[in-house]
Amino acid sequence: METEMDHTIDDDNVVKRLPPWTTNITCRGLVASVVIGVIFSVIVMKLNLTTGLVPNLNVSAALFAFVFIKTWTKMVHKSGFVATPFTKQENTIIQTCAVACYSIAVGGGFGSYLLGLNKKTYEEAGVDAEGNSPGSYKEPGIGWMIGFLFVTSFVGLLALVPLRKIMIIDYKLPYPSGTATAVLINGFHTPKGDKMAKKQVVGFTKFLSASFVWACFQWFYSGSGTCGFTSFPTFGLKAFRNSFYFDFSMTYIGAGMICSHVVNLSLLAGAVLSYGIMWPLIEDRKGAWFPSSLPESSMKSLNGYKVFISIALILGDGLYNFLKIAVFTARTIYLTSRKMPKTNPDDNDQPRDDSELNEVFLRDNIPFWLAATGYITFSVVSIVVIPLMFPELKWYYVVIAYIIAPSLGFCNAYGAGLTDMNMAYNYGKVALFVLSAISGKHDGVIAGLIGCGLIKSIVSISSDLMHDFKTGHLTLTSPRSMLVSQAIGTTIGCVVAPLTFFLFYKAFDIGNPDGEYKAPICYCV
Repeated sequence: METEMDHTIDDDNVVKRLPPWTTNITCRGLVASVVIGVIFSVIVMKLNLTTGLVPNLNVSAALFAFVFIKTWTKMVHKSGFVATPFTKQENTIIQTCAVACYSIAVGGGFGSYLLGLNKKTYEEAGVDAEGNSPGSYKEPGIGWMIGFLFVTSFVGLLALVPLRKIMIIDYKLPYPSGTATAVLINGFHTPKGDKMAKKQVVGFTKFLSASFVWACFQWFYSGSGTCGFTSFPTFGLKAFRNSFYFDFSMTYIGAGMICSHVVNLSLLAGAVLSYGIMWPLIEDRKGAWFPSSLPESSMKSLNGYKVFISIALILGDGLYNFLKIAVFTARTIYLTSRKMPKTNPDDNDQPRDDSELNEVFLRDNIPFWLAATGYITFSVVSIVVIPLMFPELKWYYVVIAYIIAPSLGFCNAYGAGLTDMNMAYNYGKVALFVLSAISGKHDGVIAGLIGCGLIKSIVSISSDLMHDFKTGHLTLTSPRSMLVSQAIGTTIGCVVAPLTFFLFYKAFDIGNPDGEYKAPICYCV
């Protein structure tokens, strides 16, 4: 199908006709970003605290942005006013800002390292447990969580900005999610794409309405505890006691449709092997393998087997994927440097389409000194503030973390560009074990968890930014406006994410292994 990009690149004055980058950031776009960011933050927070599996929602955010602004402009026109034309650049900016906002809810540690600091987890692990020193916990609080996110989240925005040309233009990394989002946006903003966009919007509205109505129906027919459609004993009461039931949740069905079949089948196989076979067999050993007087939720009872066997499987699989991607990345970089000459946007043998895209991508350059100064400034702030908030994590550990973080971020962003897999949690787990070991048994718990968060935050955010840069490259959006919108979205997310977390934390029993909100990732850190 012919897209607007095909028409745009045929125009010799395309670069000259593009408006300044500041015009891409609009008031209506910021309003849309906040609304979309809040909605998606609630969705991903629920997934994070229940299954620990959060799919990539970049494409959905772009669709939401298109629907929101199109509705906005129609209402303005019906009111008798003239609305500014909605461009694909503005669509890209809204998507970037919204994704940056909800990404804090995903990677901010609310279902993992920050939640693992609370007193409930500390007590469940055993007050007298080895290494669980007295007072090694910190209850969640909106104030300190917002402050922690502000001093840690902005460092990752500037870590890989100087390398964007190498990633996007020189190595031509595909970044599948970023590319898919760009294709969707380019398809929306064409005369021929209007029919397709209308069909997608109509379908989106139908299923959104059906899901909302079904959720209301479930709520009316739900009782206390495990009564109602949210816990329907499909396979009988005995299987129900081992967590085999159908909850009729549209959220999980939608997430399953977004995820690949490999992920869905893996979750199904893991559920059958663990809750269907392993845990019932281990539970029969009550009194021999663990005291029968302890509750099942105790870490010295059945729950201890659940947690540590799961951790072993996750770490083993994570180590395999980490080594595989490291080898694959190193091999690709080596072959690329040997076989592919350095690209230049002005080379005569370069395809004209790429030349136009590259010229726009490099026109609004982000100076190296600005990125370096910003990274150093935010790092210094974090080095001062983090040890004050968490004395267990010494300042020189934070310095070392920020020195090695850019190289880890490059490895993760390169691997994500090739495979679309964000391995930030694996880098964070490495930091967790190293810092816990060198901090000693008295400070190891908090130092390890917070150090894990520092590395994970930088590595994850810098990788997400490269995905957005890829989208901006293909939609002729200025990198400066992309970086500014990412910073705005991060600012919003640092406030929205803790508030969203406390909606669940105060209303539900978070971390209960027998409840709906198990927070499974919390036990893996």
